[in-house]
Amino acid sequence: MSDERPEPGTVRPGGRTAKVREAVLRAAGDALAEDGFDRLDLAEIARRAGVGKTTVYRRWGTVPGLVADMLGEMAAESLPRTETGTLLGDLTAQARLVQSTLSDPRQGPLFRALITAAACDAQTADALQRFYDTRTDEWAPCVTAAIERAEIPEGTSPTEVIRAVSAPLYYRLLITGDPIDIPTADRAAHAAHEAAKAGAFTA
Repeated sequence: MSDERPEPGTVRPGGRTAKVREAVLRAAGDALAEDGFDRLDLAEIARRAGVGKTTVYRRWGTVPGLVADMLGEMAAESLPRTETGTLLGDLTAQARLVQSTLSDPRQGPLFRALITAAACDAQTADALQRFYDTRTDEWAPCVTAAIERAEIPEGTSPTEVIRAVSAPLYYRLLITGDPIDIPTADRAAHAAHEAAKAGAFTA
């Protein structure tokens, strides 16, 4: 019998334990959005969640462990892809989903804090990479379907197309601070679509 503890977020609890986990992850997200990664404290998160701090320390152990669990939950709860029947329609739906997330008063600061934390914490970086891999894999079939419909060239990388849609929006979030609005999202989708048609994302 192994004595190894499972990674945070790999075991889904039920009943009261599930409610405790939900409260703690919500409190962690609120604290991260408000104060940033470097000021996260497990005892303070326990206080916000209304649970005993020993429960938080026993289950998650460290702040990066808790953040990793939170990112896993966020990936699992993200909205599924939209299928409109055209690549431009699908990419526009993706761009507007990213736009609504990054412009949200809570979610925008939360992602900014997570990305900043990932630059200096390996466990957070790994968890964030898994989150984005999950979201990319969710939307990539839209590009595969477009290849099958002969909308874009054979050999187009679905991953690169999906990344190209969200990249300009994250640039605004992290670099320029310009508004992340629907017209910006639509331009990002159109740009990625035109680039894909031109063969910019072929191997």
